[in-house]
Amino acid sequence: MLRIKICGITNLDDAMAAIEYGADALGFVFYSRSPRSIKPDKAREIISLLPPFITTVGVFVDEEVSETNGIANYTGIDIIQLHGSEPPEYCESLDKRVIKAIRVKELTDLEPLKHYRVSAFLLDTYTPDAIGGTGLIFNWEIAIEAKRFGRIILAGGLNPENIGDAVRMVQPYGVDVASGVEGEEKGKKDHEKLRSFIENARRASLGVI
Repeated sequence: MLRIKICGITNLDDAMAAIEYGADALGFVFYSRSPRSIKPDKAREIISLLPPFITTVGVFVDEEVSETNGIANYTGIDIIQLHGSEPPEYCESLDKRVIKAIRVKELTDLEPLKHYRVSAFLLDTYTPDAIGGTGLIFNWEIAIEAKRFGRIILAGGLNPENIGDAVRMVQPYGVDVASGVEGEEKGKKDHEKLRSFIENARRASLGVI
């Protein structure tokens, strides 16, 4: 069964809408330079109000281990997602399960994956000036190749229009979306896009055209 993560949650209304439409996981960005960043106090408040059986993910970029563990434990998130240049030993020193994000431009970008022992890899599109949320896709053939290293979560430029093709082609463990389900304001979700994305992803995973 495909897992669907909605990332860049900044408010309770969007969180509850994502859950109502069928999301499995919600992502909270603890990276101050992101337009979707959230303060630990606010994330803790939202997470405390979520129903059971929803996975919460904290996104970090090159933080000190103590800071990452501290925020993770304070907010109550379930999984840590790393989007920086964190080495394998960093991942192994964390208190939670880890998703390691890799920014992909070409096949050789997969080489570091063999050195990590993590719960899953998230593949995002490489750009020189952003660590994620760019709205740009990459060559999905690379994502298919990456599956030999472990569970793959597909990200990068996904939206309600292309998610069906992405799921059918790659058949990933999970998919992750942020900007592709937003309205004009970054960090705020368009609930119709949210519903369509999740519905189209589910249909594709079940082989429904």
